[in-house]
Amino acid sequence: MTKIVSPQVEFGGLLSQMKSITPEVFTQDGKFLNLMEGRWQEPGKPRPFTSPVDGSDIGSLPMLDHDTAVRAVQFAKQEAAAWAAVDLDERKRRVQDCLNQLRDQVDLVGKLLIWEIGKTYKLGFTDIDRAIEGVQWYVDNIEGMLGQREPLGLVSNIASWNYPMSVLLHAVLVQALCGNSVIAKTPTDGGFISLSLTFAIARRCGLPVTLVSGSGGELSDVLVKNEAVDCLSFVGGRYNGRNIADALGSVHKRYMLEMEGVNTYGIWNYSDWDGLADQLKKGYDYGKQRCTAYVRFVVERRLFPQFVETYWNTIKGLKVGNPTLVDSADDKLPDLAFGPVINKAQAEDLDRLYENALKTGATPIFEGKLDDSLFLPGQDRSAYRAPRALVNLPRQSELYFKEPFGPIDSIVLVDRVEELVGEMNISNGALVGALASDDEKWAARTAKEVRAFKMGINKLRSRGDREEVFGGLGESWKGAFVGGALLVEAVTEGEKSILGNFEDATRLPEKI
Repeated sequence: MTKIVSPQVEFGGLLSQMKSITPEVFTQDGKFLNLMEGRWQEPGKPRPFTSPVDGSDIGSLPMLDHDTAVRAVQFAKQEAAAWAAVDLDERKRRVQDCLNQLRDQVDLVGKLLIWEIGKTYKLGFTDIDRAIEGVQWYVDNIEGMLGQREPLGLVSNIASWNYPMSVLLHAVLVQALCGNSVIAKTPTDGGFISLSLTFAIARRCGLPVTLVSGSGGELSDVLVKNEAVDCLSFVGGRYNGRNIADALGSVHKRYMLEMEGVNTYGIWNYSDWDGLADQLKKGYDYGKQRCTAYVRFVVERRLFPQFVETYWNTIKGLKVGNPTLVDSADDKLPDLAFGPVINKAQAEDLDRLYENALKTGATPIFEGKLDDSLFLPGQDRSAYRAPRALVNLPRQSELYFKEPFGPIDSIVLVDRVEELVGEMNISNGALVGALASDDEKWAARTAKEVRAFKMGINKLRSRGDREEVFGGLGESWKGAFVGGALLVEAVTEGEKSILGNFEDATRLPEKI
């Protein structure tokens, strides 16, 4: 039986819903607008956007030029003083109003994220739900965290496409709650449609938020270096992050730069293979397109037979396919491990990294295949890649020092604990790491030698929510740490010193 696109997620219907809820986001002929100077305007130079799900055209990014972006930044800065003077109770009321209205749109946002960035419905729903409930925690607890601290002014946000709600929208609403005006750039690889919906609701609720689209070349300098910007929150690659850190170091403005690193999972003196299987399956959420994905396994050599058996049996059962397809109109959406990667270009770069690894001497131990039954006949599959894994990755391979940001795992075999630690520290800093061992005391002691901000013992560690702090060590993070009270402190000024990874020192919280 040929599958069909589920009527509940048919894109034309979702877009019609959005137009009825937030008509101000569109021109009369249906083009998307930017939110700047307090209203939706400026279609810019529309750039067609195709869905990774099937290559279909789902809209056009309203790309702004440099001068128009300057206007947006300057107006956003002008809103800062008046908003900072608004009583905290009123700021809480407006953010709460925004959250209440966003709750009515969770289903729509989750379904839009399927088409925009290839998430399964479950992961799209989780992204917006985590954003709302996370900000709710700040609304409920802001007084104790804010105290006498004062807002910085205008906070600029440049974030990657993979978590537009639980990372970008969440940060924006907390920044506004703390008394800052806020400007954000839509990720050019996806998320601008759902972000437009949520920012329209925020603006209606009286929050001083601005949302603009544009290329990095046109907008980055404006959103980073412009003197109107008092603080920058950045989530993205290490190359761009380093350049931004260099640029900001000379102007002494506040910043939080979350960058990539090779997150590693070390396995030593271990026997709970069923437990590891559960972690391997969970670790493939969203095709490992996460800053906290574990992409390198460092395994004690004598355990390799058990590891590879567990890995093979687990990963071969993962379903990868079109997340919109069902057998009949009334069926639930499919329960997939993941759908496409973000776009064809990323899929081809994964192929390049994999082929380079093979040419330099790596040995493939798993090459998954796509199941034809999980796609429409003849549909565009250019953004889909099944899981792959390599062992004996040589140091001359590009993948050895790089996070692939997709479904490619590498396995490194070691004979001594010193080798284990050295291989786990290969990227000079990471956001998360984990050690699996039957000897938990040994694992806890050895974990202190791994340069990861968060370490799991016999479990994965994630970014965390609400009161849980988040940051990175080494080259994976620059500037102030965030999460819990640290996010409030990062976007405000007060007597307490800011914790973070700075040029002159790394100041860590007591408990991570």
